[in-house]
Amino acid sequence: MKLYNVPNNTKVRLKSIENGPPTSIDPMVDTTYTFKHIDGMYSLCYDTDGKHVHLPAWSEVEIVT
Repeated sequence: MKLYNVPNNTKVRLKSIENGPPTSIDPMVDTTYTFKHIDGMYSLCYDTDGKHVHLPAWSEVEIVT
């Protein structure tokens, strides 16, 4: 599922490596992130340590229940 199809405030697991903006930390495959919302081409997500990560909106993810 593409990240842009996921409802806001959902936990997701990244399924493929996508390059985010240059100032973002590098996302890791099979890591769980809390997806907040899409902002243009990128999203606002948080990792388990509370650091923000900007995953591309077209990232392949799965919803974590």
